[in-house]
Amino acid sequence: MARSINRLSDRTVKTISTPGRHADGGNLFLIVDPSKAKRWAFIYRFNGKQREMGLGSVLAVSLADARAIAGSYRGLLARGTDPIDARRAEQSKEVGRTFGEVATQLHQSKEAGWKNAKHRKQWLIRLERYGAPIWNKPVEDVVVADVLAILQPIWAVKAETASRIRGRIETVIDAARARGLIAQERANPARWRGHLSHLLPKRQRLQRGHHPALPYVDMPAFMDTLRDRPAVAALCLELLILTATRSSEAIGARWNEFDLNARVWTVPAIRMKIPKEHRIPLSDRSIEILAKMEPLKSGPDSFVFPGQRANRPLSPMALEMLLRRMNVTGATPHGFRSTFRDWCGEATVFPREVAEAALAHTVGNAVDLAYRRGDALEKRRALMIAWSEYCAGTQADNVVPIRSAQG
Repeated sequence: MARSINRLSDRTVKTISTPGRHADGGNLFLIVDPSKAKRWAFIYRFNGKQREMGLGSVLAVSLADARAIAGSYRGLLARGTDPIDARRAEQSKEVGRTFGEVATQLHQSKEAGWKNAKHRKQWLIRLERYGAPIWNKPVEDVVVADVLAILQPIWAVKAETASRIRGRIETVIDAARARGLIAQERANPARWRGHLSHLLPKRQRLQRGHHPALPYVDMPAFMDTLRDRPAVAALCLELLILTATRSSEAIGARWNEFDLNARVWTVPAIRMKIPKEHRIPLSDRSIEILAKMEPLKSGPDSFVFPGQRANRPLSPMALEMLLRRMNVTGATPHGFRSTFRDWCGEATVFPREVAEAALAHTVGNAVDLAYRRGDALEKRRALMIAWSEYCAGTQADNVVPIRSAQG
């Protein structure tokens, strides 16, 4: 007669390789994964539902230990207690076992590596927002179904956000594995390649599209209206346009970044999208804007465009709200970089490399970059002066339609 308990032997555990469940009896099973990895599981029914809880890898838990653990869990069942609930209650007393705790500790350990304060803050805030269903769940209990429940509602409508959240969940679970909170051989439920790639549709690239941009032919009229507004936000937006910079670069500008004698603004690498210092030649109008802001200067490293709170810059939303108040619906602050680039390509004879350098874009292969070490500052100075004059409604000598230049 076959034994109802203690069916397996140490030799069987060591040699068996057939994928599937192999019962030892008393709710204890040896599970062999398709990858041949072996682990213990306690499988039982509670309140009419079948439940499964992992007991660890055979590499870490011997047959004798697995039997002892299973025996303790059978005792809980006999007393009417769900073993999974009991284990979770015990784990909740430990520090750093929930997904949220692991995520927070990981964020703190990597905090110094983020160059952008906004990204550093948003990394955890967005993960907590979208990962709320698993935030207080023991990290080792997060399964594929949990990850899919988070990603599926936003996968098609917020593809970029969904992809980032998936990557962050994967990173947190990998960190938990590195800390020994999860068995090494257990697959990461948020892994994309060969895993979620079979369960979710391929993400559409460039789903957000380009930032809406004002046609460059409308730029002089827009600038004329903008200059009628004396607010700090208007002056900040104008400098952003004249220097073809990003919102974060203009809003975060500090006085010690400007050399007014040399007429150069040097944005440090830490504030650039590509971590490389960017020198920007300043036109006469840019210098005038700085002169208008100088009465608000509180120190050499203070913000050029201060916000309402002390020692804080202008709010990023201030530029968006300004455009709304001006009833400009077809443009965004970032879109003015596209306006500038379209003007360069369609209305001037300035070389493409100079225009791209003005936008702090990297152009060319590794060999090109090795030999072109300069940043074409003086060539860009002529370009930015021409751009400033065009925005003001005056025509510079080197601003001619491409068709006319080609005859």
